[in-house]
Amino acid sequence: MRIGLLGTGPWARAAYAPALAGHTGLEFAGVWGRRPEAATELAGQYDVAAYADVDALLADVDAVAVALPPSAQAELAVRAAAAGRHLLLDKPLAVSVAGGRAVVDAVERAGVSSVVFFTARFQKEPEAWIEEQAAVTGWFTARAQWLGSVFTSDSPFAASPWRREKGALWDVGPHALSVLLPVLGDVRQVVAAAHGPADTVHLVLDHATGASSTLTLSLTAPPAAAGADVELRGEAGVSVLPGSSEGAVPALSRAADALVRAARTGRPHSCDAAFGLRVTEILATAEARLAGSTE
Repeated sequence: MRIGLLGTGPWARAAYAPALAGHTGLEFAGVWGRRPEAATELAGQYDVAAYADVDALLADVDAVAVALPPSAQAELAVRAAAAGRHLLLDKPLAVSVAGGRAVVDAVERAGVSSVVFFTARFQKEPEAWIEEQAAVTGWFTARAQWLGSVFTSDSPFAASPWRREKGALWDVGPHALSVLLPVLGDVRQVVAAAHGPADTVHLVLDHATGASSTLTLSLTAPPAAAGADVELRGEAGVSVLPGSSEGAVPALSRAADALVRAARTGRPHSCDAAFGLRVTEILATAEARLAGSTE
C-alpha cells in the first residue's frame, strides 16, 4: 500500500513520518503540507517526494495519513475518500458533528477503509486491558483522569491554535472516551459538565450498560501532576488501566496495520471514522452543556 502524509507539524514529524517510513507493509510515498517549505524539509529527511499540490499526492497513493488540525483533517479526508484513498486519521476526527459526519459519509460513498488513531487503543498493554475489561460484566462506575501540561510546559503543541481554542475537552477527551466506550458502552447522556481551572473540565456520563463515569480533562495541569489513569469498579472488583511500555510510533504502526487489514478484508476496524464521529458527537454535547453552565 502506497501511503502519503498530509501534514508537517510536530506530530507529523515525531510520530507519523517515522511510523510510515519504518512500516514494512507500507511504501511511504510522499509528503504534502500547508507550508511547502516544511513539506520539502520533512520529505527530504525520508528521501520521499514533496508535493506542492494535494491532488497530485492523492493521484499517486492508495492511502493517506493525516496529521493536521481536526478542521483541516475533516475537509481533506473527505477529499481523499472521494478520490478512493483509504484513511489513517487522528483524533479528534473533527471539531463539529457536521464535519465528522461529512467524513463518514464520504468513506461510505467511496467504499474505502478508515482508522482513527486513538493512541491507547493501539498500545499493547492498554489495548489488551480494554479487551479484557470489555468482556467483564457488572461494571458500576469508572473514573478517568487525563491531565496534560501542554500549556504549562515547553510542549511543542502549546502554540497549536486549535488546542488553544478547544482545550482539553477536544484534545484529551477523545483518549478517555476511546477507553471507556468499549468497556462501559455508548454514552446515553452527558449528565453534567463543569469548568475547572483554566481549560480543565469535569464530566459525568451515563453509559448504555447502566454504569456511570466521571472524567477530569486538562491541558493546564502542573507538570508534576500530569498523567492519565482510568479506574473501573464493579462486581469483579477494581481494575486500573496499565501504562504503556512504548511510545506513539509503535502504536501508530499498529494503527497502520489495522488500516491495511481493513482495506484487504473489507471489514471495518472498531476505531473507524464512524467511531470517531460518535466520539465527536459526545464531545459536542459536552461542549454545549459547558456553554450552558456559564450562561
